[in-house]
Amino acid sequence: MAQGTVQVTHTGTSRWRRRTGEYASLAAALEAAADGDVLTVAPGTYRENLVVRQAITLRGPEGSPGSVRIAPLDGVPLTVRASAVVLDLHVEGQDAAAPALLIEEGTPELSGMRIVTRSAAGIEVRGGARPTVRRCTVDNPAGVGIAVLDGGGGVFEECEVVAAGQAGVAVRGGGHPRLDRCRVHHTSGSGLTATGDNSALEAVGCEIYEVRGSGVQITGRATAHLTDCDVHRTTSDGVTLDTDAVLTLADCRIHDIPENAVDLRSRSVLTLTRTTVRQFGRNGLSVWDPGTRVDANQCEIFDSTGDYPAVWVSDGATAVLDSCRVHDVPDALFVLDRGSRADVVDSDLSQVRNTAVSVSDGATAQLDDCRIRDAATGAWFRDHGSGGTLNNCTVDGTQTGVIVTKGADPTIERCTVDSPAEAGFYVSAGGRGTFLNCRVRGSAGYGFHVIDGCRTTLRKCRTERCARGGYEFAEGGGDGPGSGPDVEDCTSDESVGLRQQPPMPEPVVQTAHQAPGGLLGSVPVPRGVEEEAGGVPLPGQASRTSQDVLGELDALVGLESVKREVRALTDMIEVGRRRREAGLKAASVKRHLVFTGSPGTGKTTVARLYGEILASLGVLEKGHLVEVSRVDLVGEHIGSTAIRTQEAFEKARGGVLFIDEAYALSPEDSGRDFGKEAIDTLVKLMEDHRDAVVVIVAGYTAEMERFLQVNPGVASRFSRTITFSDYGPEELLRIVEQQAEEHEYRLGPGVAEALRKYFTVLPKGPAFGNGRTARQTFEAMVEQHAGRVAQLAEPSTDDLTLLYAEDLPEPA
Repeated sequence: MAQGTVQVTHTGTSRWRRRTGEYASLAAALEAAADGDVLTVAPGTYRENLVVRQAITLRGPEGSPGSVRIAPLDGVPLTVRASAVVLDLHVEGQDAAAPALLIEEGTPELSGMRIVTRSAAGIEVRGGARPTVRRCTVDNPAGVGIAVLDGGGGVFEECEVVAAGQAGVAVRGGGHPRLDRCRVHHTSGSGLTATGDNSALEAVGCEIYEVRGSGVQITGRATAHLTDCDVHRTTSDGVTLDTDAVLTLADCRIHDIPENAVDLRSRSVLTLTRTTVRQFGRNGLSVWDPGTRVDANQCEIFDSTGDYPAVWVSDGATAVLDSCRVHDVPDALFVLDRGSRADVVDSDLSQVRNTAVSVSDGATAQLDDCRIRDAATGAWFRDHGSGGTLNNCTVDGTQTGVIVTKGADPTIERCTVDSPAEAGFYVSAGGRGTFLNCRVRGSAGYGFHVIDGCRTTLRKCRTERCARGGYEFAEGGGDGPGSGPDVEDCTSDESVGLRQQPPMPEPVVQTAHQAPGGLLGSVPVPRGVEEEAGGVPLPGQASRTSQDVLGELDALVGLESVKREVRALTDMIEVGRRRREAGLKAASVKRHLVFTGSPGTGKTTVARLYGEILASLGVLEKGHLVEVSRVDLVGEHIGSTAIRTQEAFEKARGGVLFIDEAYALSPEDSGRDFGKEAIDTLVKLMEDHRDAVVVIVAGYTAEMERFLQVNPGVASRFSRTITFSDYGPEELLRIVEQQAEEHEYRLGPGVAEALRKYFTVLPKGPAFGNGRTARQTFEAMVEQHAGRVAQLAEPSTDDLTLLYAEDLPEPA
């Protein structure tokens, strides 16, 4: 029953009197109305299911939007089947199987509508309908916000989905709407989703945020085009493409995403132009499967909040980056698996904490006219079948410019490496590679460092100002006569030229270890390469006795209980060895350990020394340390975790596999997590190769107790748990004193006591770094000292070396 009356005004000339007047219900007024009539509805709540079949205007009273409520108890409150105009109505629905507003035919215009409902959909467009919907809002916490189905279309301008129990906007069955300056937020499903053949979605100037799911999801051969849109604050991926989906993003911004900013797979195709991707927890671009392709032009990917590569290309996918910038990320570009390919042109990769470009498992990368700056490693071609080309690229400010290992065979042409801390180009462990017209300038290590007899080709290369030497070709690991680099027309500012020669007593190019006085000592190995190459000790490195290593352990600050445990374990192993030599039975000693304690308490250092002790006792072949964490062991798809874990175990063969934060392999809310697969694989490997590798798992005490209960075989594999206690103020003071002595500083009067008080009051929450905190405190004092002394015109020796209490930072 209507709470008011309905006035119907006929705008034509025929039958005016009969059809103009007031009606007791909306249904009666709609029956009487004809094309061109205006129905002005009085304020009130109408419990009717209305159907508009004529090209009329249906509206609430002017100046009172929302005063007319269409709110039946079930069914569809309002159905539009004509090119009508509907203005300023409030529609409420309660039927979980029906939409609140259904548009089935015509080209109606709807404006100022507010849909507050708990229906299957707030607005549903289907069939041949092509509505224009302006400034309407949908609040539907039970279902879809806006659904466009079965060939429906239309334009939505300045509309807002303020809540949805499922997707904010859903397109399927050949629907093809356009969204213009719309906002979609607070949805329990994807913000925008399109699926199915001939389904298409266009969005311009839209914002999708606060979404419990993917911001944009395109699947099943659907297409979409987003221009000048923002996608942010999702709980899942920012943009997801799957199964032959096609998406174009132009001038868009994707940010504040906890998972992948963009994830595409199964032959999907993505084109990005002038789009920024930032603040993502996993990959910025994650590209999977044969036939899947992403083309990015003038895009920027930066400011990662996680520990994953910015661009991930695998399983035969292809990525093209043209005139792009990738910066402030853990790793910039990872390409892996045979058939995977990345083409990067005129792009910048900078501020990369680890590796700018990593190519592995048979993948290919082609970089042309690119610039790599401020990375630990510029490019790393990791293993057999992996290759590609770096052409006319510059690498500046890295630890190592380019690494080639394990049979990888790239071509590096007309590339320049400036100021590497360790080596310009490093080749080891059977790596190959062709280097043409390449340059290394200002290396703190070698220019070209080729070891293990690797068959690398160097043509017309040049080195300048390399501290340890321009070229170093260390022997070892070759596979017969003729192994080693093939060198032609290469020069250095240390020599006239370099050509490959038969073995000679004196090599043509003098290397650093031949320099007078043994300049700079032993050969450096790029960070992480020692483990990757199997941890083989460098030539000339002398092994120490167990007593020498225990002496270094004893010299560490604190850790008294740890030292006792390690020494007791060492004594048992040594006595067992002597008993066997005497023909006596020796107790079996399980060598795998659990290290528990806070960060910065020396767990990694002790693990390294433990491996060296076992090597000196003949228990391990090499004693090297391979440090890994969850990201190194757990893959992102079925089957990859076991492979990664086996590879890490193999790298540690003859030494120690140190798994930091091992509890991360078994998160409490694991669900379908692949960490359990890593644990199961590790347990089996420890059993099958019990004498080849020592495994040490480490982490916080409580979390490690839970980890040991995850797999019945885990706890039984470890002989003992060694707890690393937090350092006390006195021990932290000793670390600062050691740092000061090492760097030729002195602590002024009263500084020791000030440091004790400082470390006593310093908050020691979960992020407290123990020894790391002591080192950071010393570094902060040095920085404060520098700012103070720099103001002095002629500082004395005391001025330059003494640290005072005033140099201490404020406790955080």
